[in-house]
Amino acid sequence: MGIEFRSDVTVELVRANASDADVVFAARVSTVGEQSLEDVDADPQRSVGLINYLMRDRHGSPFEHNSMTFFVKAPIFVWREHMRHRIASYNEESARYRELLPVFYVPSHERPLVQSGKPGAYEFHPGTPAQSELVERTIQESCTAAYSGYLEMLEAGVAREVARMVLPVTIYSSAYVTMNARALMNFLSLRRKVEGSYFVSYPQREIEMVAEVYEDHFAQLMPLTHSAFNEHGRVAP
Repeated sequence: MGIEFRSDVTVELVRANASDADVVFAARVSTVGEQSLEDVDADPQRSVGLINYLMRDRHGSPFEHNSMTFFVKAPIFVWREHMRHRIASYNEESARYRELLPVFYVPSHERPLVQSGKPGAYEFHPGTPAQSELVERTIQESCTAAYSGYLEMLEAGVAREVARMVLPVTIYSSAYVTMNARALMNFLSLRRKVEGSYFVSYPQREIEMVAEVYEDHFAQLMPLTHSAFNEHGRVAP
């Protein structure tokens, strides 16, 4: 099997139980008790004001009564950042139990390469053709050598959990990620740089690629909640 180099990520919505109506019935139980059961299948368009109020005043718990599960395939350095969000559930493939495929990440030529500014407010600028060539060549050469060493150890009978130690963080790993809307909004507020945000974030481009697809699905599943999230500065409630 030949080594594959990619410049993208895979994000697929596997299962979802999420709608704006979930927010409405969960919120109304606080004022009408068991009568809120009548709102389980209510038209959420009639409750736009309620959803906006909850978002504006940061009443967050009604946004938790839903679920979205994604299948994500991304480089390990992306997973290191992703899993800092402890408000999601993860199940990842294990290099202790399976031989990892030779799929590695290499930045596209469009990805900015030059960093300036101070921590917490970095700016990134395009690299020169020479820098782009250097990045691509160096990553490909090092990944090819590392995977060759990995296979050599496996063929010699070395345990997978030991042989994997030679692999770089550019290798892809896959996992299922499950979040509710409140957790997802927290993720999006930190992992996307969007004009109009009350608190500007400076995410690494590769995890922002994951966040962009999450947000596309979120906007389709819960359009009123997503709209309120944007209207109120993309601050997670």
